[in-house]
Amino acid sequence: MKKLRLWPQSLVGQIIALVAIALFVAQAINFGLLLRERQRLELTGQTAPAVYRVIDALDNRADRRVEREREGDRQRGRMRARFVTGAPELTGQARPDVERRATAMFEDVGLRILSVRAVQSSEVMPVRRWERIRMRANGDGPHDHSIGLLTLAAEYEPGKWVVAQARSGADRPKRFGGWLVGQTLILYVIVLLPLLWVGSRLARPLKQLTGSAQQFARTGAADAVDERGPGDVRDLTMAFNAMRARIIAMLDEKDRMLGAIGHDLRTPLASLRVRTESVEDDAERARMSETIEEMNRMLEDILSLARAGRSTQAAQKVDLAALADAVVEDFIELGSPVDLADCDRAVAFVHPQQIRRALRNLIENAIVYGDRAHVSVLHENGAIRIAVADEGPGIGEDRMEEMLEPFTRLEGSRNRETGGSGLGLALVRAIMAEHQGELRLANRAEGGLEASLVLPG
Repeated sequence: MKKLRLWPQSLVGQIIALVAIALFVAQAINFGLLLRERQRLELTGQTAPAVYRVIDALDNRADRRVEREREGDRQRGRMRARFVTGAPELTGQARPDVERRATAMFEDVGLRILSVRAVQSSEVMPVRRWERIRMRANGDGPHDHSIGLLTLAAEYEPGKWVVAQARSGADRPKRFGGWLVGQTLILYVIVLLPLLWVGSRLARPLKQLTGSAQQFARTGAADAVDERGPGDVRDLTMAFNAMRARIIAMLDEKDRMLGAIGHDLRTPLASLRVRTESVEDDAERARMSETIEEMNRMLEDILSLARAGRSTQAAQKVDLAALADAVVEDFIELGSPVDLADCDRAVAFVHPQQIRRALRNLIENAIVYGDRAHVSVLHENGAIRIAVADEGPGIGEDRMEEMLEPFTRLEGSRNRETGGSGLGLALVRAIMAEHQGELRLANRAEGGLEASLVLPG
């Protein structure tokens, strides 16, 4: 099962993800600070009226006339401060937050208070008109609220308390979070949309550059990349185009050199072949002819390996089952022990001459090292596999990769009877790489080696 990757793999995706995370963290910090300040302001708004009444009462407690007026007020309403001796009995839910805020407010005005107690009454008070207007201004409906009663008691002298009451809001709906979420979404739109545009502008030339580099790796040739985008990307594109032009020039020079070498070597080899005909000793003449043929085959292998990946012919739609049948028939006509299993039609876009060369190399190896070759064409997981199995000793697991390197053989001699020059598997691997395929080697459970050409279907 493929592992799910939540983190984007592209450069632009990672930049956008990092910016989005940074915005989220910044907004979360901002939300925490604003929420803390809002709670402090709400707490101050709940505490201030009662604290004001306590301070006012303490400032005017020596005035007898004011005290008599306050006594009359207590008869008319419950919102005025009153003095009591001994700790007052307060009923309701304790509000330690209000107590801490009231203590800080008393200290701010320089009033010495020994202790503070505060409770929130569950008694519901009627909503006044000015409170209803304030709720509407805040976007809150008055029917969603209840106005409770906050009682604050302050001990100003040992055993002497002043008690004040004030109206306090309760169960206010939290609309602050929704507002902040909306602000965050707007910020994301303002920041991320331009970033997406810049990212797409940056990604297009990088994508084209990647495609050109991949094409160059497959075929040895690629189109020049348009020099556009930001300055750094343009500099990178210009450097790639310059490197591409230089490598192509070097490869072209290499092809011309190899062509000249092949031509110059084939001429003296042809001359040697003609001269061998004048040798009277049949055995010596046969050995010389075999040596010349071996040199020709080695030269052909070297040139083919050097030109691998630089094919100038376009791929064709080929039935690989029919191609394998034709190659096997050629070996059978020469008396080689080769057989082909029944197989269905298998069509792929390939260079037929190269696939024919690769299959022929595998069959030759199977005959030399395994006495007999069994060829089959299979469909596996959307790919086409041409398998060549033999009945030989196989290859040690520790030497599988080594055998794919040029000029590597299972045994160290260069005797053509026991193998070739060691270029066969290296050439086959190069051909498979050009076709975006793979050469697989595996030992068979029943003995022998199975070499497979795996091609995209």
